[in-house]
Amino acid sequence: MKKALNLFFTMLKIGLFTFGGGYAMLALLENEFVSKRGWMEKDEFLDMVAIAESTPGPIAINCATYIGYKKSGVSGSVFATVGICVPSFIIIYIISVFLDGFLNYPVVEKAFRGVQVCVVYLIISAGIKMLKGLKRSLFNIVIVSATVMVMLACSFLSRDFSTVLFILLCGAVGIVYQLIARLHGEGRK
Repeated sequence: MKKALNLFFTMLKIGLFTFGGGYAMLALLENEFVSKRGWMEKDEFLDMVAIAESTPGPIAINCATYIGYKKSGVSGSVFATVGICVPSFIIIYIISVFLDGFLNYPVVEKAFRGVQVCVVYLIISAGIKMLKGLKRSLFNIVIVSATVMVMLACSFLSRDFSTVLFILLCGAVGIVYQLIARLHGEGRK
């Protein structure tokens, strides 16, 4: 029960002080799980993010469920998931009750603009940390470069960029690459 409560309060803290959704939360999750608490290695964190991104549901909730299960089984996953959700639920509920009057204040509007800049920074920071954590291999460099080029081309040409499609496509390329590498390795024996 102590582990589950620790997970709950850790996730509650992360959920309470993160603005901008799951991607903005990644930097805080990595800092808390990898650097501060040592609950996982950097490689496992990257794998967790890949799994959380490619499964249905918000990435932050999927990450919380994963780490909760890893640390304390089913009860840990429940406590971690509830902990990450409670702050957002309460804040959104309060804002929805007072939304119209709340947004009429110029100070609130300026505060939201400041938070938007911070969210962009958090997302970029998480992306850079994950990029630095990748092993330097030809395959990883090609995949990252191709994804960035396609993303930029789609942005400049005002075309939709389906992250789900790219996750599935890159996963399929990874599987094919691994199969070819195994066949090539067995051919040398």
